[in-house]
Amino acid sequence: MRFVLLGAAMFGLSLFVLQGQAGAPSGLPLPAELAVAAAAGLAAWWTRRSWWPLAALAAAGHVLLLLWPPLLAASYHAGRDLVRGRDVAAYLGGCAAVSGASALMGAWRDGVREVLAATPGNALFMALAVVGLPFALGLWTRARREVRRRAEREQIMRAEQVRAEERARIAREMHDVVAHRVSLIVLHAGALEVRTGDEEAARTAALIGGIGREALTNLRDVLGVLRATNRATGRATGWALDRTTDWTPDRRQAEEVAPPPTFADLDRLLDQSRALGVEVVRHDEGEVREVEPAVARTAYRVVQEALTNVHRHAADARTDVRVRYRPEALEVEVRNRAPESPPAGLPGAGWGLVGLRERVELLGGTLRTSAQDDGGFLVAARIPA
Repeated sequence: MRFVLLGAAMFGLSLFVLQGQAGAPSGLPLPAELAVAAAAGLAAWWTRRSWWPLAALAAAGHVLLLLWPPLLAASYHAGRDLVRGRDVAAYLGGCAAVSGASALMGAWRDGVREVLAATPGNALFMALAVVGLPFALGLWTRARREVRRRAEREQIMRAEQVRAEERARIAREMHDVVAHRVSLIVLHAGALEVRTGDEEAARTAALIGGIGREALTNLRDVLGVLRATNRATGRATGWALDRTTDWTPDRRQAEEVAPPPTFADLDRLLDQSRALGVEVVRHDEGEVREVEPAVARTAYRVVQEALTNVHRHAADARTDVRVRYRPEALEVEVRNRAPESPPAGLPGAGWGLVGLRERVELLGGTLRTSAQDDGGFLVAARIPA
């Protein structure tokens, strides 16, 4: 809408000048003046895409008719949009040439045109008025725009820094709470393994200690990634706020973190559940193939969370794990039967399946969970691969 208004204003002001009410009269018949004013208005409206047609019309109009409104608008756009020094020099040089040609044209003609354009003082004043001032205004507008954009970028980077600090706080809480409790479990399991005389109990204690130590290792890796991400975010924020130094993210610690589990580790995960007394049977369907790492990790987490729920709510129930390799997707299904004994009722956070659904949907997949008629439970995921 503002470009329509700009075009209308340019048409009216140009016609006003051509008729001699704000400049030298053009001497053209009224239809020709209307055509020239309409062309100026159309060129001003077209500045929403490019201001160069307005600049070309301004040069011709100022030399031939001393038509100054298009040159004023073109100079403003030049100051606002031209960035490179040679482009600015080329435009100002062109304006000087246009002013000189207009002065020569004014000297050739007589009347008001000669007074306005041919006199050196008047020519200099007009050049400053229709070129210098709008060009300076364009420069000021561009500077304000750049300052505003930089302020917005700095605000975004500061928000990222706040989020990084929050992640660091969460990492500390995880370490102080979760790592402490798991460490106690590992210590008690090790003491039980040493003191018990029952061979089966010793094996169970050793298994518990191994799982606990693996959990501590995974937790340490997650915390390491959080710390590395926080350092990178902090450096990126400093780089955005102070451009005097270069920023290169320190990824060394992130590279030292052990790779996350994939489907290659699925059998080990199932063996851990079998060692705790759960009958787990794996079924592979379709042609086994490699899938994207993100897909493999997500599928592994689906099975892991489903088995965690089995241990929590149906520890002795037979569980079937099906992996289907489809041409366009990887399907994972974990179905357990009804438990033969009452569930132990172990506490849980209540966010496992919610977070799992979010993880699957991030990859464009779907997660389906439902209770079965026989008292069992189904967790099924389909992930594009």
